[in-house]
This record gives sequence, C-alpha cells and structure tokens, in this order.
Amino acid sequence: MPNLLAMSFEGELAPSFTLDCLNPGRTLPDGWGLGYYPAGEPSVSILKEPAPPQASMRSQLALAWEQVESSLFVLHIRAATWGALSDANTQPFSRTWGRRDWLMAHAGSLDRKPTEVPGPFEPVGSTDTEAIFCGLLNRFVEYGWRNLADIDLEIVTEWFGALNEVGELTMCLTDGRDLLVHADRRGAPLHLGTLTPPYERIAFGDDDLGVDLTRRGAKARKGMIVCTDQLPARDGDAGTALVWRQLAPGSLLVLREGAVITETSTGGAVDTPRERRRPKRAEPCTYDVTHRTVYKYVKPVERSTHVLRLAPMHDRLQNVRSHELTVSVPSQFRDYEDVFGNRVRRMAIETEYSEMVIESKSVVDVLDVDPLGFGPLRVTSAFPLVWMPWQRQVLDPYLLPPELPESELGELAEYAMSFVKRNESDLLDTLLDINHTIFREYSYVQNSTNLYTTAFDVYVNRRGVCQDFTNVMICLARLLGVPSRYVCGYIYTGPRHENPDNARQSEASHAWVQMYLPQVGWKGFDPTNGILTQTDHVRVAVGRNYLDATPTSGTIYVGGGGETLSVEVTVEPHQPGTT
Repeated sequence: MPNLLAMSFEGELAPSFTLDCLNPGRTLPDGWGLGYYPAGEPSVSILKEPAPPQASMRSQLALAWEQVESSLFVLHIRAATWGALSDANTQPFSRTWGRRDWLMAHAGSLDRKPTEVPGPFEPVGSTDTEAIFCGLLNRFVEYGWRNLADIDLEIVTEWFGALNEVGELTMCLTDGRDLLVHADRRGAPLHLGTLTPPYERIAFGDDDLGVDLTRRGAKARKGMIVCTDQLPARDGDAGTALVWRQLAPGSLLVLREGAVITETSTGGAVDTPRERRRPKRAEPCTYDVTHRTVYKYVKPVERSTHVLRLAPMHDRLQNVRSHELTVSVPSQFRDYEDVFGNRVRRMAIETEYSEMVIESKSVVDVLDVDPLGFGPLRVTSAFPLVWMPWQRQVLDPYLLPPELPESELGELAEYAMSFVKRNESDLLDTLLDINHTIFREYSYVQNSTNLYTTAFDVYVNRRGVCQDFTNVMICLARLLGVPSRYVCGYIYTGPRHENPDNARQSEASHAWVQMYLPQVGWKGFDPTNGILTQTDHVRVAVGRNYLDATPTSGTIYVGGGGETLSVEVTVEPHQPGTT
C-alpha cells in the first residue's frame, strides 16, 4: 500500500483517485487524506477521513468530484503509530504562514517526538508528523522564510538530517506552489515518476490505490509524481509516458509546475537546472557558407518570377566579408531591403528552362560571443511586460499570435503561464525554460509535419522539426507579451559525424527564434537544440513567420510540371588566406 503520494503538474489537472483499499473484504487503513489547491489559490482544500468504513462515501468524492482540480496534490494513507484515530491525527496537516496555506505529509515514524521548537505553531493532535511540521514552520518564522522559494536548502538539509537520526523521514511539504520532497536517509524507498506528453490516457496504481489523470479529460501536461511505492501502469499510455526512478537516500527535491527546480544529494551537491541553461562565453567564428538549390522540371518553364533571401544579415553581431549569388538562368532582377531589413533579390525570368541552379556563397564573421552579457548595468525584467505605446506600435507585428481557435490558444496560454509560474515571473529564466523544455521534451522527427502544421498540433503531438519548434516558441512567447520573430539561417554542427543527432541540421537551412528583451534588444533562442544562439548560428532573414523569411519562393506563370527540388547547404570554418 502506498503510504504517501504527491503530484506536481504544469497547469491544473483533475485526476480521480480510487481507494481500492476500502473495498469489501480488504484490510482497512487507519485513515486517509487528500489535499489540493483549487484554481491555483493559496488556500488548501482537504478531504480526510479517520478510520474509514468500507465503500466510504467520502472516498467517492476523490473519485468523482469535478472540483478536485489543481496543479498540486498530496495524498496520505495512514497506518497509525502515534495518536488516536481522529481528524486531528489524520494527514495531511495544514497551517497558514506567509499568507499561504502549507501542507505536510510524512511516511514512516520517528522513534521519539522531535525536540520542540518555540514559536507560534503548536500541534493540535499527538502525532510525530504534526510535531515535525510545527517545528519546521517555527524555524521558517525565525529565519523570515515566507515561502519555499526563500529557504536555504543547506540549512534545511541539516535539519532533516537531525530528524532522520531519530526515525524514518520520508516526507513532503508544500506552500501551494513548490513541493519539497525528502527521501529517508536510512533507505526507506521513495520513487519519482516523470510524466511526459504526448499521451491520451494515463492510469496507474496497485491493489490499494488507483490514479487516473485523464478520467475527466486529457491535457498535454508534464508532471512529477512522488510515491513511496512505484505504482505500475493500469491503462493507456502510463507504461511509456510515465517513467519511474528511485531517489537516492537523503535526496532533497524542490518541484514546481511539474518540473524539478532543485535536487540535492546527501553529499551536499546541488543540481539547479536553470543554471545549466545559461551559455558559456564563445569565441568569434568565421564561416564559408554555400547554399545550392536546384529546380528541375519535366515540362519546361517559360515564364516565372522568384524572390530570394540568401544574403546573410550584416550588423554589429554579424559581419559579411563577401557574398556572391549566381543563377544559372538569365533574368531581370532587382536587389533591395524589405520591411524586415532582409536583403532580397526579386527576379523575372522569361527564358525557357528545365533546370535552374541558384547558388549563394558567403564568408561571414559571427561575433555574438556572449548573448547574456548585457554590460555592467544588469538588466532584469519580469512578467507582465509593459510596453510604451510607440514601442507596442513598432513591435505589434511580432506580438500577434497565430490564428488558431480560441480554445487552442487558451490551452497554449495556460501552458505558457506554467513556465512563468515555475520561474517566479522572471522573463529571462522563463524564456530559457521554454527553450530548454522544447528541446528536451519534443522529438525531432523529419517528415512528421508540413507547412500547414500548427503550433497547437506540435504541442499536442510533441514532435516536429526546427520550423515547428520555432513556431511553438513564437506562439508561447507572444501569448506572454514577448515580441518574437522567425529567423531563417544556418547552423554549424561541427565536422561531419556518424552520429545523426550531430549532423541533422548540417544539410539544410535552420530556423530559430529571436525575442525582443526590454533594454537589451533581439536575442536568439534555438529550441531545436535547447541553446541560445551564439557563434554557431548565421542569420539570413527574419520575419513574422516562415513566409516572411523563406530563402526561395516563386510563381510559375507558363509551363512547368513535374518539379523536383534539391537543396544542399554547407557551413565550414573559414581557412585563413582564402577569399
């Protein structure tokens, strides 16, 4: 029987809980309790029942009540060691501090009650768990920590170590936003399940407890599930979408919005995922870029027009040493700069042809060595972003999300806000998190999408190519009020390698996103690779979407038919002494 279950999701889910341990003929537990935070409120709702009867009516609420919807859940099934079978001794326990309701549950038992910590919080019942809870909150009051984001994990780890000396300390503590989890140092098992979309149905459990995350409807939500028992899959996609691992003894985790924010080990090592997302300083690079496009037709083309965006951008972060554009078919053309600042060639061809070769050759210096080096004045921004009227007028083309049904945009907006909540409304951390999440959780699958695949389709199916991941990130950022534009260009993937993951972008143009950050300017995010753009990325064209920045496009007026297209792109380090 799982003694303790806690769950954290990005956004709100409405799971159902089936307490099979209350079925006729089963050995009944000494009590059960379920705590959750409806509608993201700081106040908690708790369903609990000491000494429950068989087929308890109260347990049916956990199964069928639609209002059991939250991003955080804590469920405890009691096997009494301390105190009478009463409400006062049935977990989870709740207290109010820092204008929030806190919740705690504890598996196992201490050998003796902990030393009392003076302060405003006192136990109501007689359990060791409530004594631990009140002692922790009294220490938080002493240190001025009003939420879990304020705590010093090294100090808290020392406290837990002292408590663990007098008994089992497998526990979770939440303030309604973060979930703090501690694995017993003595080796009592505690498992962490990672739930990753896509999935249609997720149900898991054992003989005593069943959990169905999709009974009231499925959402493409990531989640973290902590349980004293590893609960096997019951139905649907739980066997593949939910992956379990046992936590090391003494581990301390902080979960928020379905993700691990911090993880410490008994050795004191702290793993902070957000720090891993920040790039190291790079060195300037110079590349030879060749982009060769060949059109072939079974029936000759007699008249056509074409628009080419193949000249790399030239600015303070990218210097074009040379650029040459050749077309195998004679044409009349005009070179100009479009409204997005792209260098464009428009061609009109009235010469019959069955094959056309377009070749662009460039030598480019890439100088964006430190994309987060904002200078001596550190710039910080937080949501919601506020733009001056004239700024909004200029940025308006990059703020409008794609035209999608309102229900789809609503779900994407909720998904985007889960990143804001996870990163305490910090602008840069939120964008880095979105960028890294798409890289980590979305599968790169060639030919799985097309030009008409929407950002919502990619979000639901969690697969695509660089264009799709770029569209998802642009949509999420614009829904958060962050100006975002589509970038076409090239990426240097290193020497040719047998590993396809290393070479997957080396044979075609690449796409990524640029975000406009207040008082900073346009910064590049590459969700396909989970990185900020630096000196591996060569920018060619930007726009509101792919159509504004596409490398080659055209219209055939007379002739044509049976078209075949081949594209070859090479990006190589420039050799000194060559032109």
